[in-house]
Amino acid sequence: MYGYSDHMDGGGNGGWILMLVMMVILILVVVAVLWYVMGNPRRRATDGPAPPPHATAEQLLAERLARGEIDPDEYRARMAALTEHKTGT
Repeated sequence: MYGYSDHMDGGGNGGWILMLVMMVILILVVVAVLWYVMGNPRRRATDGPAPPPHATAEQLLAERLARGEIDPDEYRARMAALTEHKTGT
């Protein structure tokens, strides 16, 4: 009557060790998945978009004109100064 048990632990003969091992394995799997998804530094370094290239002086000048920081006359004067500087005259 007491010799048979349909529990996982086989009647109390160290079944808690099996349960403990299964819990540790489950925790390790969860931690590994979370580490891979959220915190893998090697994956972060290679994924994602490339950083934007540095804007040229002409692009910055055009952006300032578009934002209204400078007027068209000042834009043309500064653009002329830039082209003179680039040609070396």
